[in-house]
Amino acid sequence: MELPVIKLPPTPRLSQIRVMTVQAGVEAAPFVLLRTRLLQQAKKNGWRRIGFVSPHSACGKSTTVANLAFSLARQSDTRTLALDFDLRRQGLTRLLNQSPTNNLWEVLEGQIPFSDHSVRHGSNVAFGFNSTYSPKASEILQSAKTQEVLEEIEDQYEPDVMLFDLPPLMASDDNFGFLNKVDAALLLVAAEKTTMSQVDVAERQVAELTTVMGVVLNQCRYMSGAYGHEYGYYRS
Repeated sequence: MELPVIKLPPTPRLSQIRVMTVQAGVEAAPFVLLRTRLLQQAKKNGWRRIGFVSPHSACGKSTTVANLAFSLARQSDTRTLALDFDLRRQGLTRLLNQSPTNNLWEVLEGQIPFSDHSVRHGSNVAFGFNSTYSPKASEILQSAKTQEVLEEIEDQYEPDVMLFDLPPLMASDDNFGFLNKVDAALLLVAAEKTTMSQVDVAERQVAELTTVMGVVLNQCRYMSGAYGHEYGYYRS
């Protein structure tokens, strides 16, 4: 059964919230480069499930997951699932202004099938969102049922990569029951907000449970010369 198409905010609104990769262009360059590195590492190491974590809130996890998902949509030979696993605050769901009729956490509990819940972008990217807060977020994420449901989704949709937008590490214990279920995790930190001690602690916490894929610095004010002009030079 074909999944329904996601209804996205207008392009000006997407630009305001820094979702830059629905269309190709110079502004999308940092995420395109991140996409390439992510796919290279995933393929080299046989990774499929990639978690996105941060020491604290407002580090840009949901924005990064959204931009990677839309960028991956242009990789026609790559199937991608982007899942809002922040079951308490619905980061990815709110960012993309989605109002699903049910919740991804209901899928994880086995109440509804993923096919009745998810939406797609293009032919190779599917999203899972949450409409409401789950009071049992920690229990759901660490449960054997969640692992079983994820395996069923993988068997049915055969994704090449799964992107999990996870809660901030300092906000709850939700991640600590789930990170051992992913193959690797990318740590997102915010320039001028995240301290080095927070980065060190977060990296150690994640490393105890899964492979640390890398650290991404978000919200840096001094990036214009790194991509803009020279990246656009080679546009066809």
